[in-house]
Amino acid sequence: MRYLGWCACIALLSHASYSPPARMLVTNELGNNVTDVDLTTNTVRKTFTVGQRPRGIVVSPDQKTAYIALGRDGSIAVVDVARDTVVKKIPCGEDPEQIVLSRDGRIAYVTNEETARATAIDLTSGKTLWSTSVGTEPDGIAITPDGKRVYVASETADIVSVIDATNGKPVASIPISGRPRFVEVDPRGQHVFVNAENASTLNVIDPHTNKVVHSVSLKSIAPDSVKPSGIAVSPDGRTVYFANGRANKVAVMNVSDRKITRTIPVGQRPWSVALSSDGSTLFTADGRSNQISVVDLVKGVVARTIAVGDHPYGIALINSSP
Repeated sequence: MRYLGWCACIALLSHASYSPPARMLVTNELGNNVTDVDLTTNTVRKTFTVGQRPRGIVVSPDQKTAYIALGRDGSIAVVDVARDTVVKKIPCGEDPEQIVLSRDGRIAYVTNEETARATAIDLTSGKTLWSTSVGTEPDGIAITPDGKRVYVASETADIVSVIDATNGKPVASIPISGRPRFVEVDPRGQHVFVNAENASTLNVIDPHTNKVVHSVSLKSIAPDSVKPSGIAVSPDGRTVYFANGRANKVAVMNVSDRKITRTIPVGQRPWSVALSSDGSTLFTADGRSNQISVVDLVKGVVARTIAVGDHPYGIALINSSP
């Protein structure tokens, strides 16, 4: 997360119009708060309370509002990004873990871990549009670029559920052994990537057939201690980056030949990851180091680390500063 070669790809992207992220919001799962980081100075602007067990976080398309899944509150915290303030909470079912938005930012889709459901919430009215049964312990959730399908990874059921985003009806159930956790769709909608924590694999699904077309073993990274987690895909869809929790590394995979081209050491137990829109910088939430690693992907090294709160989980990048 090359076809042209990944360095060449990044060089081409650097000529395009691009504004680096101005800020970063990080959910601290055990701290029950969020840390706001100024990425122009790499300093913490503020840490503010949001609710019990904040995990998944996303930012609205206009960059003005953040939505956070509060696991122990059974709700979504709605945060005014300019003021770093929770303006309201929207019920979304028991134990929400991860969250993704519709392309227009009007609907939130969440995984409800304890009740084995995926739920769609109208963020304007606060109404539940649908709630669908999926496999036990659903975790990761992603939506296709056309907004038509939602993919949900269920840990202990060893399946990925495919759901019609409009009505919540099941479309397919894809078996993936070894505890699938995170799921991500590439920006072109050509591949769906799902890791399997216990099997130490990264699985590639063809969204047109909803079949696993490749399963890449990650044992070479750190045998018996990989535990892959967060996934990010480059803007051109050619490279996948994913955290390897117990290996304390990020791996880089070329999609065309499914080769792991490099690994980059980061902090302890990296969890979620986020990629800058030009594909040159990766951010990892290092859960047991209580920090964010800022990875320079051109040089392949951690450029800096930023101390945040207790057990950082989710990352949301903000591309403009109010």
